[in-house]
Amino acid sequence: MQTNRPADNYSPLYFLASVGAGGLSVTFFMYLMFWVPHPGRPVPIFEDIMAAFSTGGAPLKTAIIIAMSGIAVFAFINLQKLFWNISAFNRFRKTEGYQKLRNSNAETTLLAYPLALAMSVNGLFIVGLVFVPGLWSIVEILFPFAMAAFLAIGIFALSIIGDFLGRVLTKGGLFDVTAHNSFAQMLPTFALAMVAVGLAAPAAMSTNALVVGVALIGSTFFSTVAIIYAAVALFTAFNSMLHYGTAKESAPTLMILIPLMTILGIMFLRQDHGMHTTFESHTSAAETMIFLARLVSVQVMFLGLGLVVLKREEYFKDFVFGSKTSPGSYALVCPGVAISVLTQFFLHKGLVAAGIVDKFSVAYWVVIAIALAFQWSMVWLVFRLNRQHFGRTTAAAVPAE
Repeated sequence: MQTNRPADNYSPLYFLASVGAGGLSVTFFMYLMFWVPHPGRPVPIFEDIMAAFSTGGAPLKTAIIIAMSGIAVFAFINLQKLFWNISAFNRFRKTEGYQKLRNSNAETTLLAYPLALAMSVNGLFIVGLVFVPGLWSIVEILFPFAMAAFLAIGIFALSIIGDFLGRVLTKGGLFDVTAHNSFAQMLPTFALAMVAVGLAAPAAMSTNALVVGVALIGSTFFSTVAIIYAAVALFTAFNSMLHYGTAKESAPTLMILIPLMTILGIMFLRQDHGMHTTFESHTSAAETMIFLARLVSVQVMFLGLGLVVLKREEYFKDFVFGSKTSPGSYALVCPGVAISVLTQFFLHKGLVAAGIVDKFSVAYWVVIAIALAFQWSMVWLVFRLNRQHFGRTTAAAVPAE
């Protein structure tokens, strides 16, 4: 009997395997972000981590070891899956399947490519902060190069979107409304938002007014385009789903709003910090708490919606615990990662900062437990999906549009 890997039946959605691993490295960075003191800096760096490790107690040392190990492991998986995808995609472009994809609704799955690139750049910055001594001393020199990289990725994403919209908006009948019965068309929004959050990083970290200003304007442009695109895709998809039901293989996309809320939330927090430190614009802790509470509310809403549909479709039974495979299954990782990260921000930048919850109190650890539960569930899911899709098997892959 001839065996093959489901991943050999390539789809651009496999870029989400890289994105999910990169997101998990961010969840481990949250340990350092909120438990390692970093006075005078918006983020902890190598020197802060080593100082905390040398003076902290056993719990803090354990957390630092777990965090650094998790960042290293998932940053490696992130890059390994990125390079594998780039190689596989270059081969895929020479096939008839690629031309067919470019002339279908699934053309927007190509946005997973710039999404993965932007995630990897964000992830590499975290790796630099955590593992490279003295990086902060040259960080101002690095910011223009980082912004140039994100701008190039953003232009790449916009060019793919332009090709797609130019095709379907100039010639009628080229967009299959019956196949629009999911949130798969929200992938361009995800890619643009990832570019926006990357561009916003210098706004929160730089002390140069010009760099902060460019970061604010650039991230505002890409986030605004992302939000407008999301509104159009969201409402048209709901209309199609009400008519035709939700496509089973694309059902995980119903929760794509969850990572979108986290990405845009972090972007707005970065912008707010930059406007505060550079341009004397101030936001109170209570206002930040309510802002984050609204984002968490949206996440809870779409988590409930997604789980209801996935359960009715028996998606987990077939594609996670069963023998069937679909590259769209990797879309399940991002929501869990996003909830874990935004829960950390809501707790520390919202509840703790506003004085509602005391740091390291019982209530504090209850919320932390929620974040950790989502995080470690996604760790298991990534290894499970990687084994299903990249291990040798005879199971047939089901493409997700």
